[in-house]
Amino acid sequence: MQKIFSYRLWILLLLTTASCESGLSDLNVSKTNPTALDPALLLNQAVINTSFPVKSLVFDVGIVQQMVTPNGGVLAGANFNQDSRDVTTQPLWTAYYQSVIKNSHDALMRSKDDPARSNMYNMARIYQSYVFMILTDEYGDIPYTEGGAGFSDQVLLPQYDPQQEIYPKIIQELTEAAAALDPAGTIETGDVLYAGDVAKWKKFAYSLLLRAGMRLSKVDAATAQSTVQAAVAGGVITANADNAYIRHDPNFTQPIGSTLNGSEAANFYLTKPFVDQLRQTDDPRLQAIAIRYVGAGSGAGQTVAAGTTDPAQQIGMPIGHDNGTIIAAATADGLVSFYEYSQVDRRRMVKISSPVFLVTAAQTNLLLAEARFRGWIGTGTAAQYYADGIRAHMDQMATYDPNAAVSPTARDNYVAANPLTAGSELEQINTQYWIASFLNGPEAFANFRRSGFPALTPNPYGQPNNPDVPNGTFIRRLTYPTSELSVNTENVNEAIARQGPDKLSTRVWWDRP
Repeated sequence: MQKIFSYRLWILLLLTTASCESGLSDLNVSKTNPTALDPALLLNQAVINTSFPVKSLVFDVGIVQQMVTPNGGVLAGANFNQDSRDVTTQPLWTAYYQSVIKNSHDALMRSKDDPARSNMYNMARIYQSYVFMILTDEYGDIPYTEGGAGFSDQVLLPQYDPQQEIYPKIIQELTEAAAALDPAGTIETGDVLYAGDVAKWKKFAYSLLLRAGMRLSKVDAATAQSTVQAAVAGGVITANADNAYIRHDPNFTQPIGSTLNGSEAANFYLTKPFVDQLRQTDDPRLQAIAIRYVGAGSGAGQTVAAGTTDPAQQIGMPIGHDNGTIIAAATADGLVSFYEYSQVDRRRMVKISSPVFLVTAAQTNLLLAEARFRGWIGTGTAAQYYADGIRAHMDQMATYDPNAAVSPTARDNYVAANPLTAGSELEQINTQYWIASFLNGPEAFANFRRSGFPALTPNPYGQPNNPDVPNGTFIRRLTYPTSELSVNTENVNEAIARQGPDKLSTRVWWDRP
């Protein structure tokens, strides 16, 4: 009996020891550091980090003459036709490659071989294509094939792909991914862009395909036409309910809104070309967008009490001045100081919680108007698409703030008074695209270069002796950041040799005179 008892005691001790060791090993497993991330979280991280950074104001928005600052230093860029690689590093290259491309690529790789996450995989392909399109439009040749492989494949010095090869790949990705989205598959409800709505993701993809096709209008008309036709056949965004936009709140703030409600509140102004375009056509969007602080002698004078949104009172800042010469210009315009020039209303249009629109019904309808005018599609009429695009953008104003809403009566009166006119179709359509892309700097910049409209006068500041932007010309691209020139030297130099000098005046592949 004693022997049996000893065996039982020995077994009990073994079990107890094993249990203790199991508990100790569990202590070494982190409960808060997951070994695998849900690709939905990664894609969401990519989306929310796409909101156009503050320095987009310095180049994109300034180049297309919607807003400008007379101040230099860290704000120097399009206002002085001045290259600033430290500035160009921040807005898109560093932020997009290190966060947006990295996360969308990671989401793509983690869902690629999981049939249950097929929709997630294709959503990630679509979104990454959108971001790559922005990057190549801004810089030209970029790391595309190896652009997101730093984390997954340890490619730390990626090669640059020619833009001429990137666009066909983007078109292929959008085409395949849109077709593969399946409403019968897993619906990714955690998606912050469309809550996994497959029909809306398809429209987003085909709208991007339309945009990509139109980019090629000067360099490859045949491919442009076939791509546009495929996009229209797939179904594009034509109603504001399907707009692709990023939502912000007091915790996750809009980058431009945060800056224009903070340190740079008194530094950026609506330009004379932009304000004059809206004033001269009695455009009701001017009242929705602009505010002027009458009598302001400094930033401190820009108070709520001094503000007026009356369109007749709006005065845009002329292009080509610094904070010395702008004083005389303001005096000539009858202003107390340059602080009296009109600004985008930071209490309505660019609040810290304002949305950032990526692809909209307004933009898509206007591209359809051009495609119809060119005879590339056979549905609808150019005039109807044109009118629908204007209406969509005016209706979009209310999304920024209820006090920025354009009334249906004002909207319809404007559309009736400004029809598409024979002989000026391309100028009218693309001038409206310029207005409809306000605050979407990368898209406004890209379409301005592609179409040549609106017919802006080049910024004259310092041009006669400017090595980067010759007299009478515009900035055509952003230059590569210093980090690439110093670290990824061989690959970036190969791109420069192929594309042309790494200057603001060098045209990207699809940008033809």
